Amino acid sequence: MKKLLTCIVYAAALCQITTVLSAQITPDKSISISVTPDPPAKMSGGIVFTSLSHAIALAHIHQQKEPGKSVNILFQPGTYFLDTTLLITAGYFNGPVTFQAASKQGGQVTISGGQALQLQWTAWKNGIYKATLDVPFEFHQLYINNEQQILARYPNYDSSAKHFNGTAADALSPARIKTWQHPEGGYIHALHRAEWGGYHYRITGVKADGTLQLEGGYQNNRQMGMNEQHRFVENIFEELDASREWYYDKANKTLYYKPLPGTNLQKAKVVISRFSEIVVLKGDAARPVKDVTWKGIRFAHSNATFMDTREPLLRSDWAIYRGGAVLLDGTEHCTIKDCEFDQNGGNAVFVSNYNRHATITGNHIHDAGGSGVCFVGNPDAVRAPLFEYNQSPVFAGMDTAAGPKSRNYPDSCVASDNLIYRTGRIEKQSAGVQISMAMDITVAHNTIYDVPRAGINVSEGTWGGHLIEYNDVFNTVLETGDHGAFNSWGRDRWWYPDREMMDSMVALHPWLVKQDAVKTNVLRYNRFRCDHGWDIDLDDGSSNYHIYSNVCLNGGLKLREGFFRTVENNIILNNSFHPHVWFANSHDIFRHNIVTSSYKPIGIKYWGDTIDNNLFPDAAAMNTSTDVHSLSGDPLFISPAKGDYRVQPGSPALKIGFRNFPMDQFGVVSPALKKLAAKAPLPVLKTITATGAGISNWLGAQVKNIETLGERSAAGLPDDKGAFLVTVPAGFRYAVKAGDVILQLGDKNVSNVKELQQATDFYGDKKVKVVIFRNQQRMQLP
Repeated sequence: MKKLLTCIVYAAALCQITTVLSAQITPDKSISISVTPDPPAKMSGGIVFTSLSHAIALAHIHQQKEPGKSVNILFQPGTYFLDTTLLITAGYFNGPVTFQAASKQGGQVTISGGQALQLQWTAWKNGIYKATLDVPFEFHQLYINNEQQILARYPNYDSSAKHFNGTAADALSPARIKTWQHPEGGYIHALHRAEWGGYHYRITGVKADGTLQLEGGYQNNRQMGMNEQHRFVENIFEELDASREWYYDKANKTLYYKPLPGTNLQKAKVVISRFSEIVVLKGDAARPVKDVTWKGIRFAHSNATFMDTREPLLRSDWAIYRGGAVLLDGTEHCTIKDCEFDQNGGNAVFVSNYNRHATITGNHIHDAGGSGVCFVGNPDAVRAPLFEYNQSPVFAGMDTAAGPKSRNYPDSCVASDNLIYRTGRIEKQSAGVQISMAMDITVAHNTIYDVPRAGINVSEGTWGGHLIEYNDVFNTVLETGDHGAFNSWGRDRWWYPDREMMDSMVALHPWLVKQDAVKTNVLRYNRFRCDHGWDIDLDDGSSNYHIYSNVCLNGGLKLREGFFRTVENNIILNNSFHPHVWFANSHDIFRHNIVTSSYKPIGIKYWGDTIDNNLFPDAAAMNTSTDVHSLSGDPLFISPAKGDYRVQPGSPALKIGFRNFPMDQFGVVSPALKKLAAKAPLPVLKTITATGAGISNWLGAQVKNIETLGERSAAGLPDDKGAFLVTVPAGFRYAVKAGDVILQLGDKNVSNVKELQQATDFYGDKKVKVVIFRNQQRMQLP
């Protein structure tokens, strides 16, 4: 028989009563605590508490008396506005604790990182209203009736625009800047010059020449400056001219807002963002937070963190902010389950530093300013860490031991059955799921789409063992470029930005390749689609992968540099295999795959261990130098229009060793999430055979325009300008090499082969300077 728990309520009279709590103990001495966001007019029995903190305190007291007994804190429907970030530290609980909605049928429970406002609106001008507001904190989001509004911006918000919902080259023009009286506190958001993520800046003033003083730009770990076209400004008062736009004049304590026609502002629910983190579980490897679960809760209104995203990750293109609406930092066996993360300003869930057996499952994550789920270890666990792309390792004195040197990283954690979409609304160097400095992370049965960069990203080889399976990832790399629906980098201890140095390093010390990438990453049974890159993109030395039984819907599969990649039994639709600049003795394998066009090699001198037993669309597409046992012909898919790419009996694919795998198990499995999830766009199948590239003769060398994303990626170019050298004869008059891109001859810029020929004709036999792009950087030849 249950009995009502009675205990001392301390300091209740000193606080405003905002939460009502009652508790019951079961015969096994576990405890259930019921919390409501607002006190009812009358209570019969139970205990009145003043805040959620008292509920947590009660759980603490109970587990001190009954160690190991579980506690359930049950939230009744409503919105809970916190006075501060809810921090749960190691040792506070002495047994399992679950925070959960009291009933799925009883209504939604929201824990807000924002503050509700009671405002008196008055008409100002041009359809704009104003209200007095005095808050002591910075905020970046305004919500009216639970819909995020638009901070005053130029150009105006356009839901159909590809980049940032609207960009303009003149966003920072002197003429426009002159129209701003006080731009201080405004923001600039821009793509990276090479479209590798984004930059964010705060305006601090105006210089004498009319240009802006800025702080920021550290959010990308490969500095090249802002894209000249894709940028916009926000939080500028003079740009408040469109419906749903707002601006807060902090100096004069006034909020301005232009509502949609018909909006009743006097009755509208108004919330502003406040805290960057809503819930934090904070421990460490010596004393972790254990056995805490959050279940069935909606987390909303956390503040934007783009100006705090500044910590670089090991020579990847990323910088990160170690936080999210929910932050797990130093935990064991903690779970975030069946929650919704709605319109938060930064990352949704961040699993940082030491964590073991964290489980992120069944969640609905959407409209986040940053990433969906991040697993990121600490550099203090990395041997010989380097942080910027162009940094070169020094072998003498290097710590060459294998694996991590501390336990300060996520290990044996899971992200499964999550629906993740429209993340990266502000930060473009983001991902649906991000992994860095971690081991044995399982990413399974997630549906991820409508993201500006990768759906799933692995930042480097430390330390592998990841299992990526049964995910449905599509509509990816929508705002950036040179990337994949699944993307990875290597850039581990053996990797040099200078290719010649790297060739010599791996030839002398081949064993070093697996000292960071100690465990094999497995990609299997996934469906990937990328429209502005590769469906699977293993870039810059990604090593130790087994990739099998995946469907690539559009962008093909790329392996750049790297070692020990086995790719087999995959289906690559409307595209092919893209090997880029491989090493001698890479030990790469590509076999038993179905491709639908010829291979797309760039800079390939060596072809790995086995490239054979694959199926091509026709004989013209076959790579006769490698695939001596491969076949060509119609694979006889069962029902490609319905996404069933299993092959029928009698298919030539079966003769080259291909084996069917399930086509109905991609993505989320929870019925509620399956109902919400969008469907992946399926391709109309076409046969693509080899096409001749426009190769021209230049002084005896072979040269061509940059025509494909693959050529641009292989050279590391920020754009498609230049003349690509295919072959260079011995004794050539300039010290160029095959794979170089000529950008300038003499004083003449070179955007293509035609301009190279024109510059050559202009200078005649005169020997002039040559500016090239090599090792992913611009250089002038001696």
